[in-house]
Amino acid sequence: MRILIVGGTVFVGRALTDVALARGHTVTLLNRGKSASTLPPGVEHLAADRNGDLGVLAGRKWDAVIDTCAYFPRQVRALRAALAGSPHYTLVSTVSTYASFATDGQDEGAALSAPLTDDTVDKVDRKTYGPLKVGCEQEAGAGTLIIRPGIIVGPHDPTGRFAYWMRHFAADADFIAPGNGARAFQVIDARDIGAWMILLVEAQATGVFNAVGPVEPMTFGDFIALGVETLGGRARPRWLSEDVLASEGIDGPAVLPLWIPAANREFAGLFTVSAAKARAHGLVLRPLAESIRDCAQFERETTKPVVI
Repeated sequence: MRILIVGGTVFVGRALTDVALARGHTVTLLNRGKSASTLPPGVEHLAADRNGDLGVLAGRKWDAVIDTCAYFPRQVRALRAALAGSPHYTLVSTVSTYASFATDGQDEGAALSAPLTDDTVDKVDRKTYGPLKVGCEQEAGAGTLIIRPGIIVGPHDPTGRFAYWMRHFAADADFIAPGNGARAFQVIDARDIGAWMILLVEAQATGVFNAVGPVEPMTFGDFIALGVETLGGRARPRWLSEDVLASEGIDGPAVLPLWIPAANREFAGLFTVSAAKARAHGLVLRPLAESIRDCAQFERETTKPVVI
């Protein structure tokens, strides 16, 4: 297949590119060319800012288009217009499109936030992210493949959220573990999303799919125990109650990444999203211990030593 990936050099886009090439597809990347100095052999690069002139797409056709980086409905609208004639379109969205996480077990039929379609909005933040993505999904239109990931982890993660815990798990030292460990926990490896999405694209699949993991329910305590064991068993979690953490001004993921306090009832179900539909359509998840090992190795190889 001839596949156009919008983005394609950062994290999920990078994973998609790697899988598509490994499966023998012809890959073209559309991006500004700012996130990667080199591209894999055989990849065509079209340099363009999706917020501006998309003339580089004129007269070109692909069998499938995967859009990894649409944040504003106007971006989807402009891309779809420029790609008239390319039959299959995949949009990477987010579980943040759901209107509420006050209850557990959201599936693809759950109510969505009201779409934010105002083209004058130019800021993506906690308030606008989900509604903007709902607007993107609406602009994508019928016959689209829409993927709604939860928290994505893996090597090359630019957020540093997972890496924070890898550093603590690997150290011979105490570290703060939040609450009582009973809060739900969900992450999915970017490489698993990439492999699965390419299979769906090959099948020309359409519809909406949540993309979360792991398969079995996991708590934050399970995650910490697995991480410590996987990375040597020397790190020592020091569990502090939510009341103690709150008294120190530590009340959520801004300080302790990926942890949602019980007091934040608005997001009580954020890490209990259902991926049953995705798994029924071929999503295969690697053991979380593998992601932990690989992310820890990537962290070691890419962290620059401190020079005193």
